Amino acid sequence: MKNNNAYIFGAILAVAILILYILHFTSTPGKNGVKKGNFITMMNDSSITLPVAYVNVDSLLMNYNFAKDLNEALMRTEESSRASLTQKERQLNAAAQEFQRKLQNNAFLSQERAEQEQQRILRMQQEYQQMAERLSQEFALEQQKLNMELADTVKVRLVEFNKDKGYQIIYSNTGADNILFADEKYDITKEVTEFLNKKYGPATSVNNPDSSNKK
Repeated sequence: MKNNNAYIFGAILAVAILILYILHFTSTPGKNGVKKGNFITMMNDSSITLPVAYVNVDSLLMNYNFAKDLNEALMRTEESSRASLTQKERQLNAAAQEFQRKLQNNAFLSQERAEQEQQRILRMQQEYQQMAERLSQEFALEQQKLNMELADTVKVRLVEFNKDKGYQIIYSNTGADNILFADEKYDITKEVTEFLNKKYGPATSVNNPDSSNKK
């Protein structure tokens, strides 16, 4: 509900800015070659751009080097977790197979010894499940932390980016979820991505794995 309210508020604010902008350019006859009340002519004039823009988030994440490095770090974490789980699973399977072999061949010295071994394998299985849950939770927390770090970095950089741009609103657009239609001249994704990469530098995961992140 909060997200929906935010979208509605943003849309209302954008309309308000649009109206103010139109009034500003139409309040004086002949200003910028647009006569008072001729909104359609003004909106069709490619030289006139409203102080709003949008960024395609999907494209930004694919091309922003900092996002690439964060994604690479997450992939390494996931691979490490998977390797640990695979090793634990192999140990569990090997112990279970050995237990089954001994049980079939009457290799245990007593029933008590067989039960002890069975309990040990059950504990191994429990440890495996607990390990899987712990690693899953740790990965989710790490993903959340990195996503917040990325979002905070982009917000800070956009403030710097907008110092000489003068945009009143910069929308985020993911898979056309927020913006159903907009003229391409309001798409500043490429410009923002270039600015962010200029501030951050090359992706360390691709070009220089040993260098430190600059954000």
